[in-house]
Amino acid sequence: MMTTETLETESPDALIARMGAAAREAAAELAVATPAQKAAALTGAAAAILSAQDAILEANARDLAHAEDKGLAPAMIDRLRLDPTRIAGIAEGLRAVAAQPDPVGRVLAEWNRPNGLHIQRVATPLGVLGVIYESRPNVTADAGALALKSGNAVILRGGTDSLQSSAAILAAMAEGLRAAGLPGTAIQMVPTRDRAAVTAMLRAQGLIDVIIPRGGKALVSLVQTEARVPVFAHLEGICHVYADADADLDKARRVVLNAKTRRTGICGAAECLLIDRGFFARHGDVLIRDLLEAGVEVRAEGELAQIPGTTPAAPDDFGREFLDMIIAARLVDGVEGAIAHIRRYGSQHTESILTENDATAAQFFQRLDSAILMRNASTQFADGGEFGMGAEIGIATGKMHARGPVGAEQLTSFKYLVTGDGTVRG
Repeated sequence: MMTTETLETESPDALIARMGAAAREAAAELAVATPAQKAAALTGAAAAILSAQDAILEANARDLAHAEDKGLAPAMIDRLRLDPTRIAGIAEGLRAVAAQPDPVGRVLAEWNRPNGLHIQRVATPLGVLGVIYESRPNVTADAGALALKSGNAVILRGGTDSLQSSAAILAAMAEGLRAAGLPGTAIQMVPTRDRAAVTAMLRAQGLIDVIIPRGGKALVSLVQTEARVPVFAHLEGICHVYADADADLDKARRVVLNAKTRRTGICGAAECLLIDRGFFARHGDVLIRDLLEAGVEVRAEGELAQIPGTTPAAPDDFGREFLDMIIAARLVDGVEGAIAHIRRYGSQHTESILTENDATAAQFFQRLDSAILMRNASTQFADGGEFGMGAEIGIATGKMHARGPVGAEQLTSFKYLVTGDGTVRG
């Protein structure tokens, strides 16, 4: 295993070059690994993580102490924190990915040509993934599992605040790989806090096939600006909830409160509440009151700003990812007003409409182009696990290849298999 002493004499470029070369060798083995091997590696890793719970919690405690000394915001510390329930969830996620159908080798399309050729389009691994993420140690397991399931090797560069926790999780993942007879270099983690290693990953053409950033706007912008390797964009989660005039009040109250408060530090947390004037005329300030009573700071505009306890919204509060117990709120004129607002301020991540009107919901779904659109459901469901994918590497907000939750299936490409019978072209 790499040590800090070794790192002192190895430049970030040399480190990533060496890790990338090892990853390419591992990817060649993973591409032909059997579904049974990959499933065994994942179930073995799940068992190892549960067995290593104490060591993982000890490592996490060191990370938490470091983060608290740095003065990290409570929402960021919540992202970083592990406990027995969350560790059990990580293990369950690994088992869920193991149980899914293997995405490699799927025949995506098949046809015959008049010239006698038989053509198949078949799913194949991408190769080597580079995943750059902020301080959420569970991503170490999720990304490793999905890469393995899809036949890809992966180089992980987690947030510096989660370095100890991620290393402990990676050690357990390695046990599963070894037990299944797969190369330990299939899942590697950059073992340094030096930010120059990120730059080296972004420039690792020929070694890394795809970069997947998972984090805030600053991280994604850096990756998109500097990468010389293709990128799966994962922009910030400026998620909106729109309460339509025809919303059911009880459903609306449940969904709004859950969308904002269940976990504020995740990209699926609601950051803006849009209330139709018809809803407000009928039900008054009930949604705002619920949020205030739950301890949410409501940054409101117009008539909503007159509600006692709210804070006047600044212009930049709309289109902002708070990742905290803060939400922006505004009245809009019908679904058209909601759509116009979301088009202007959204990040094309996740939006939810609360309505019993089928035509209004259809208009919302048709005229918005976010990766995930919901009806009468909390934006907190914007998660690969909740979509039945077992886990996710992130929510892709771009429009190329993968979009929405990026699971194992989205981490494949394809190739064409063409069969003839001495067939020649005239």
